[in-house]
Amino acid sequence: MDPQTQNDPGLRDRGPRLPPHNDEAEQASLGAMLLDADAVTTVSQYLRPDDFYSNANRRVYSAILSLDGEGRKADIITVTEELRKAGELDLSGGPSYVASLTNVVPSSANVDYYAKIVQDCSLRRSLIRVSGEVNAKSFDESLESRILLEETQQKFFDLTTDRNTLRFKSIKEIVLPAIDAIQEICRNKGTYTGVPTGFEELDVMTSGFQPAELIIIGARPSVGKTALALTMAANMAINNKVRRIPTAFFTLEMSDMALMQRLISSEANIESNKIRSGILTSRDFTSLGDAAGRMYEAPLYIVDMPNMKLLDLRAQARRLRAQQKVEIIFVDYLTLISSDNYHLPRHEQIAEISRSLKSLARELNIPIVALSQVRRDAEGKRPNLSDIRESGSIEQDADVVMFLHREREFDKKDSGRENSDKPNTELIVAKQRNGPVGTVGIQFLPQYTKFASFTRKQQ
Repeated sequence: MDPQTQNDPGLRDRGPRLPPHNDEAEQASLGAMLLDADAVTTVSQYLRPDDFYSNANRRVYSAILSLDGEGRKADIITVTEELRKAGELDLSGGPSYVASLTNVVPSSANVDYYAKIVQDCSLRRSLIRVSGEVNAKSFDESLESRILLEETQQKFFDLTTDRNTLRFKSIKEIVLPAIDAIQEICRNKGTYTGVPTGFEELDVMTSGFQPAELIIIGARPSVGKTALALTMAANMAINNKVRRIPTAFFTLEMSDMALMQRLISSEANIESNKIRSGILTSRDFTSLGDAAGRMYEAPLYIVDMPNMKLLDLRAQARRLRAQQKVEIIFVDYLTLISSDNYHLPRHEQIAEISRSLKSLARELNIPIVALSQVRRDAEGKRPNLSDIRESGSIEQDADVVMFLHREREFDKKDSGRENSDKPNTELIVAKQRNGPVGTVGIQFLPQYTKFASFTRKQQ
């Protein structure tokens, strides 16, 4: 016996503690539904059968929901008969128990209050259950701690999402806030509802990258996926004149040092080959200092983890959202993420990763931009949705799919073509779930390994 229990007679007599429950609230909820058919609609917004602690109450509630699903009114007689047909009448306390439920509640006026009490007790039992599972698994040294941590985070998140009460709104509840939102947009002309990329024509088309959306940027190797993503990230976190937007960049292909050197080159407008060779002038060092000063306080967070597993990415993303308040995440790139389900075929692993990224975007309520390669068949032609590599689920899960396309001949020429009267790169918006599709012309600046908006001033 525990010494504290042995020395405290009150603890010895208390015995095992019962899980949180409220029999009166459960019975009052059921009684209100038997008295008033409208109460069924109210209670079903809050409760599922498993939320009832009493097995008898759970069966009675299931019978009421079954009758409601068939369009029949639930009362003492119909519920009793429904339980009898299911062979559960005796397990539910018999006809006398069903009849007694209407005596517990004087009216159905406070049924939502009763239902919330039952829901709260159910949530507390779920917390106890999940905590017990985590406690037990924590002693199992065969489980990796990071996997256990991810599972724990997901279980607690599931508890919160499962408790989101569904409700409808009348148009009069929505129309005035909608008008207010339109007026706010008019007062702040030039702003976007999402995270602006810094490419004006693209931002006009998308109104910025929207919260909870999965955005895919696809291209063949060496066309500039990473350069475009890094340019967008810099436009958001470093060069945004309205406010610097906290941005996370997961790099699975390049090291954080290589990525930073590329970013410094593009921000300082110093040719990348000069930085690699170390042949810099005093003017170059001045430009480096100016760029470093702008970048030093920027809310840009680099995550360098080769062979990153999906569980690691999700855990790190949640941490960045909670601690650094990041508003957008870039992943370079999708097919380098490792799935924990090694036994699955590769296309099914990619499908799992794609679904998980979409789910993560909705959970964190921020846009997630993932880079992806396209099939070799797309070489030399404008890519389309069917060219996304390894899994059709990427196309299905994504809210926005964009492709980079540039003629290979440009790469063989000098950078003088950047002053052409036409942009040298196409950014093709092939899919946008909530907006138009089309093509945006942008300019690739190879000496700085970055992109810029194309304007006629470059002629």
